[in-house]
Amino acid sequence: MERNLNQFFTSKLTGKKVLISGGTTGIGREIALWLCAIGADVLICGRTQQPLDETINEANSLNYPGKCMGMQADIAVQEDIDKIISEVGSQLGGLDILINNAGLAHGSITEGKYEDWVYIMNTNLVGCLALSHHAITRMKEKGSGHIVNIGSMSAQSKNPESSVYVATKSGMRGFTESLRKEVNEMGIKVTLIEPGAVDTDMQEASKEEKLEKVRKLEMLTSSDIAITTLFCLLQPERSDIIALQIRPHLQIS
Repeated sequence: MERNLNQFFTSKLTGKKVLISGGTTGIGREIALWLCAIGADVLICGRTQQPLDETINEANSLNYPGKCMGMQADIAVQEDIDKIISEVGSQLGGLDILINNAGLAHGSITEGKYEDWVYIMNTNLVGCLALSHHAITRMKEKGSGHIVNIGSMSAQSKNPESSVYVATKSGMRGFTESLRKEVNEMGIKVTLIEPGAVDTDMQEASKEEKLEKVRKLEMLTSSDIAITTLFCLLQPERSDIIALQIRPHLQIS
C-alpha cells in the first residue's frame, strides 16, 4: 500500500463539485479556499457582494487547480434558493458535496421581534433544509454525495442568553442525525461538525481580542474548521464521520 498523503488528497477531491452556503467569509471562505487548493470546483454564495468578489478573486489569483465561482444570494429567501440551485447546474455542472455553513448569531428570545426570529430560523435552519433537499435530489441519481452541516457546540452547551441561536443549532443537530438514517442507503454521507469558539464575525470581540484568544488557545481559527471539514470529506467510502466536535484546547465547555 502506497502512503502518499498528497496524492490521496488530490485523488479524493480533484474535480469534485461543491456548493458552500455562507462561503464568502469566515469558515465557509476558508473551506472554499482549501478545496480549490486541492482541486475541487466550488460555488459559494453569500448576502454581500464585496466579500464574495474578494474570495473568488483570491482563489483564482493563486492559480489553484480548482475553480471558485459564486453568486450573491440570501438562503433565507426561497427565490434565492432557486437561483442557487440553477447556478449549480449552469456553473458547476453537478453536485458532489454540499456544505451548509451559512448562519447568523442571535441572543435571547427576550430580544428582537417575530420577524427577527423568523429570519434567523430561515437562515440557520430552513435554508439548510432547502439546500439539502435539492442536493439529495441530484445526489441520489448517481448514488453518491456528501452533505456537511456546520453546527455549533451551542447545541450541547445551551448557553443562557442565546436561546434563539441555540434553537437553530439544536434543530440542525436533530435534522442531521435523522437525515443520515434517511439517505444512508442512497449512498449519501451526512456529517455534522460542531465547532466551539471560532475567530469569525459572529464573535463580538475586537479583532485584537480574538487574535489574543487564538494565541492563548482559547479560540479556533476558520482554517482549523476548514481542515476538519477536509478530514471528514477524505474518508473512504466505507467510513462515515457522523459527528465531530472541535473546540479550543482551553475551552472546557
